[in-house]
Amino acid sequence: MFLVALKLGVSSFGGPVAHLGYFRREYVARRKWLDEETFADIVALCQFLPGPASSEVGIAIGLLRAGPLGAFAAWLGFTLPAALLMVAFAYAADRLRFEAGWLFLILKLVAFVVVAIAVWRMARALAWDARRGAIALAAAAAVLAFPGSAIQVAVIALGGLIGSRYLPAPIVSARTHVRVPIGRRTAAACFALFLTLLIALPIGRALTEDGVIAPNGGLVLFDAFYRSGALVFGGGHVVLPLLHEEIVTRGWVDEDHFAAGYGAAQALPGPLFSFAAYLGAMIGPPIGGLDIGGVWPPGGIAGALIATVAIFLPAFLLVFAALPSWGALRARPWAQRTLRGVNAAVVGLLLAALVGIGRAIASTLI
Repeated sequence: MFLVALKLGVSSFGGPVAHLGYFRREYVARRKWLDEETFADIVALCQFLPGPASSEVGIAIGLLRAGPLGAFAAWLGFTLPAALLMVAFAYAADRLRFEAGWLFLILKLVAFVVVAIAVWRMARALAWDARRGAIALAAAAAVLAFPGSAIQVAVIALGGLIGSRYLPAPIVSARTHVRVPIGRRTAAACFALFLTLLIALPIGRALTEDGVIAPNGGLVLFDAFYRSGALVFGGGHVVLPLLHEEIVTRGWVDEDHFAAGYGAAQALPGPLFSFAAYLGAMIGPPIGGLDIGGVWPPGGIAGALIATVAIFLPAFLLVFAALPSWGALRARPWAQRTLRGVNAAVVGLLLAALVGIGRAIASTLI
């Protein structure tokens, strides 16, 4: 499982949608580890869940093929090449800080083009009618008017609520899954852990930043990336505004290096969430005092490991929690209506991120 996923990790260019094509060719057409219907079911599940869709598909296939260790091997093989390259780029970019402003501008332009294409394609697929288009535009306006991670989460939640009440549901036939090598108790435990971390990590972060408990930069960093990975609907591009709010606003990584790393991630194979490894490695010693909360996270190799594990952990927990019961859930109309509203709001978030990148490019040129 690891070797096959590693092959995909060094050859799967083109983003999440293209990754699914590579997966189908390797896992379904060539190796016949699962049939077309099961593969389509897994893709539908991972489109429904928050997190990196292509990585979640790989985790799910690894789970079905070789159990929990197979899921880990599938993720590690697919992620490792891009993560190592992004860490290497972080060390190179740090040395180019004052010598290659043109490189950062080029990478910002690459990021703008990639995000613009993603906005267009996602809008065509997810927000092309009047109702969903209105949700997307309202979401973009709200995020631009009131920037912040809390607003982004609220916009996603409100989009799902509006969708569940006012959007029609597509007709989806129920399918029977192949046997999943984990039981309902394990699935429930994974979902409980997912929610526990989502609630407990911000509390622990607040306590350490307020001095109630000993300062712990690793905890602060883990919380920032865990919440970003847990609250992203619609694929890797949508993590951009969440990470920007967590990383750049707090001064851990500057705007130029953030945009440059995101642009570089577009040129690499594997998951776009490997951008987290770059950000973790880019965090250096604080300059001019500590960040907003007074706790500075680790950088370098330690920062890269913490950030990478934290941003992908929600994907593992959610796939393990949802796979055993997905066949029945996805046929329910309320779930489909909610998903359509969430996806429309995600298009709005991505549009707001595109505007932000455009502003950064304009300020550089001016």
